[in-house]
Amino acid sequence: MFVDLQAAETSGLRAAMVDRLTSAGVLTDPRLREALLRVHREVLLPHAYVRVSGPGADPIDWRLLDGSHPDDRQEWLDLIHTDESILLQRDGEPLDALARGPVTGGHMTSMSTYTPATVDALQVLGLAPGQRYLELGPGPGVSLALAATMTGPGLATGVERDEHMAAFAQRSLERLGVGATVIEGDALAGHHARAPYDRIHSGIGVPYVPPAWVEQLACGGRMLTTLTTRTPSWPGQLLVTRAGGGRLEAVLQGRPRGYRPMLGYQWLNALDHRARIKADPGTARPARLAPPADDAYGFWIAAAYLAPGLVRDFQAETMTIVAPKDDSWAVAGPGDGTVRVRGPRDVWAELEEVHTRWVEAGRPETYRVDLSDSTGIQSVTSGRGPKELSWSLPPLATVPLQMP
Repeated sequence: MFVDLQAAETSGLRAAMVDRLTSAGVLTDPRLREALLRVHREVLLPHAYVRVSGPGADPIDWRLLDGSHPDDRQEWLDLIHTDESILLQRDGEPLDALARGPVTGGHMTSMSTYTPATVDALQVLGLAPGQRYLELGPGPGVSLALAATMTGPGLATGVERDEHMAAFAQRSLERLGVGATVIEGDALAGHHARAPYDRIHSGIGVPYVPPAWVEQLACGGRMLTTLTTRTPSWPGQLLVTRAGGGRLEAVLQGRPRGYRPMLGYQWLNALDHRARIKADPGTARPARLAPPADDAYGFWIAAAYLAPGLVRDFQAETMTIVAPKDDSWAVAGPGDGTVRVRGPRDVWAELEEVHTRWVEAGRPETYRVDLSDSTGIQSVTSGRGPKELSWSLPPLATVPLQMP
């Protein structure tokens, strides 16, 4: 078992982190609380990139904190015990000889998950001793280590596509002595050798549920993943349960955050349009729809599918929705009953139409997903009859395998 030479210091930071999560009402599971207190995050996150450049900079300037360096140690320790996502890898780089200090350019290819999201996911899964656990895309292994601590040695497996990250995570987990294993491979294929699993958690967003994941879910099991769309603005969380008789039940709901999409799946973004929108927000017209609340997740997840190709600029002063591929946008308000629209696509009219349909369907917050269709179609519905909202998930056929 790993012994920290400065155990009192790190133990206090973990306790403060746990108390903060508990006070905020995020952490409620006593088993997970104990796991968070026991798992030494500094072993799993021995370094961290911090961004130096401001918004919109290209290339981006970073600084690498090395937890073993005395000049970095306090800043690094404070950072890895916050609720922030910890940036660990640029452009798929090897992780065994990183140099501390400033670096420029590149894109982050691996990071730890925002801590409240990890806590929420593991609590939804309801982990207990003796359960077989599969983590898809574990990255540095934070949630995998917590799961292994809760389920017991030899029961937790991760599948990681990046060879450097897989080796890095395995070494860290061995130092912790939690009995978890990381396999290098395609996360979309799961890991048949140790199936079936009582709990499956995906740390990557997928547009469609891979059949292998469903096949490897044990009777009585639960699976949790982010359903990603082309927009990062309105993610959905899918919880799949398999009843004792083998029947599947899958429930989708909108969430404020989700996991990043799988390799090869490109998000839309509004950044390239920001300056143009500021210079010319568009022509004002009366709006039937006031800007929907940010937490109207049932509406926004429906809009992600029924008005596809839209992305929100959350940095804008008023609600701004962009259709990048159509060079169109809508800027709401501010507060005068109008919306400004520009481009060939009337973005706000589409949102008004989706909102009308959502209201007529009963303002659903959750949606049923049918994963049992023999043709492979995965359909999403809420309500019944002529007012039903429905759509189909896009297939995985055009997305490459997850091996590097």
